[in-house]
Amino acid sequence: MSTQRPLADAYGRVATDLRVSLTDRCNLRCSYCMPAEGLDWLPHAEVLTDEEVVRLITIGVRRLGIREVRFTGGEPLIRRGLVDIVRRTRELGEDLELSVTTNGLGLERMATALAQAGLDRVNISLDTLDPARFKTITRRDRIDDVLRGAKAAHEAGLTPVKVNAVLLRGVNDDEAGDLLAWAVAHEYELRFIEQMPLDAQHDWHRDRMVTAEEIFEWLGRDFTLTPAREPRGSAPAELFLVDGGPATVGVIASVTRPFCGDCDRVRLTADGQVRNCLFAREESDLRGALRAGASDDELADRWLAAMATKLPGHGINDPSFLQPDRPMSAIGG
Repeated sequence: MSTQRPLADAYGRVATDLRVSLTDRCNLRCSYCMPAEGLDWLPHAEVLTDEEVVRLITIGVRRLGIREVRFTGGEPLIRRGLVDIVRRTRELGEDLELSVTTNGLGLERMATALAQAGLDRVNISLDTLDPARFKTITRRDRIDDVLRGAKAAHEAGLTPVKVNAVLLRGVNDDEAGDLLAWAVAHEYELRFIEQMPLDAQHDWHRDRMVTAEEIFEWLGRDFTLTPAREPRGSAPAELFLVDGGPATVGVIASVTRPFCGDCDRVRLTADGQVRNCLFAREESDLRGALRAGASDDELADRWLAAMATKLPGHGINDPSFLQPDRPMSAIGG
């Protein structure tokens, strides 16, 4: 076997956390992500096959030191080969941390199979507990499916079940306390995420974004929050004990409190492009080389070269910042 080389950038950061998008398609139409009619999906031929996905993950783990793999989308649960991809990734090592970020719609049906395949945990996106608001935000009347999916994941041992919530000004920004109380009661770990400029419509505006400081203020009315760990390290979320613990809540403030200096993440899109930052405007193609017959070592070299171009930060707060051409659904969180 070839010698393992760290997936390092020019600023001394080393990527050990791989986010793998399995599809750009989704069965919700969240207003802050895509238009009601959806998007032009990637042609099937451009999407990596199950074999190609597993091969690239294997290169990442065995040659480049990847220790965490998270499957994303779009909505990864609509990828037919998901369970088998998880099973084959688990075979690369019992110490790998494997997770899925999902909207939860298919979890009630798939949680047990995913757990048996070797998945460790899930992140579920849920922005409101109100059925009418859920329908407004997602343009689908499916909140009960999400709630049942979260319960099924918890019962299947895919824990901790993490819940990601985005507060939208004038839509659900009065639910911070209710969401946290619900999560604590169900033993879920809630993460509030600042809305990021990754919508397909390019309609994000800083002055409309709910900030981390506002979230802390609202939560402080009902709960006492104390830092759960210091320092934070490479984790995206600042973590806090709720009323002394053991329950925790996290806030991911990518815009107002960026954590680029400690980033340990790299992304692989559904069509085989390396993205070394969520907000990168450039990508590095692995699919073309893979399909042209490149060896594992050659693909690893390309991946290392892609990581070497990573910028020091995402630049959202720079006046020259330009939103990525691809929306979040096509990048993978």
